[in-house]
Amino acid sequence: MALAQELIDIGGIPAHPLVVHAVVVLLPLAAISATLIALAPRWRRRYGWPVLVLTALAVATIPLAKTTGDQLRAALAGVQNPLIDEHQQLGDQMLPFGLAFGVAVLVLLVAGRLADRERAAEAAAPVHAAATTGAGSTADTSDAEPGNTAEAPPVSRTWRRIAVVAAALVVTTATASTVQVVRVGHSGSAAVWEGVGGS
Repeated sequence: MALAQELIDIGGIPAHPLVVHAVVVLLPLAAISATLIALAPRWRRRYGWPVLVLTALAVATIPLAKTTGDQLRAALAGVQNPLIDEHQQLGDQMLPFGLAFGVAVLVLLVAGRLADRERAAEAAAPVHAAATTGAGSTADTSDAEPGNTAEAPPVSRTWRRIAVVAAALVVTTATASTVQVVRVGHSGSAAVWEGVGGS
């Protein structure tokens, strides 16, 4: 029973069933929040960084849930239940989903901020062009050649395009992460219920 003694517990209860609730609550909450800021740029500007912190906390709970789950599985080494094995396999796949989601949120915030700068530069460009070409000039420009008119250089839209792609990735990875949480949670609940009811 040395393995059982190494098991992390909270008040005598194995930590895994308690820790997984952090994943079950935080990750879908982060997914909903990230989807909202991906779809509404004004919310991204206002709530983007708190959502990133929430996402980081949610992703950080995944390795903790896996560690406590591995310890609990080792303590139950004598129990033969294929549902527990399925739950462990699904749980092992959770971290890549979470990391992909976290990276997508970070890319969205960075790309979104740079896209906002592009929009601001584009909005300021006509004002700048008018100030440099029309202010204080009384000369008739009707006979000027088309190639001689002073125009502001076009503003790049690269970051705006990247922000759109990042928003799509956030929605996709948020959905995939939430679905995976449901799958892992359902398999764990089934393993416990079948283990109790089938024994």
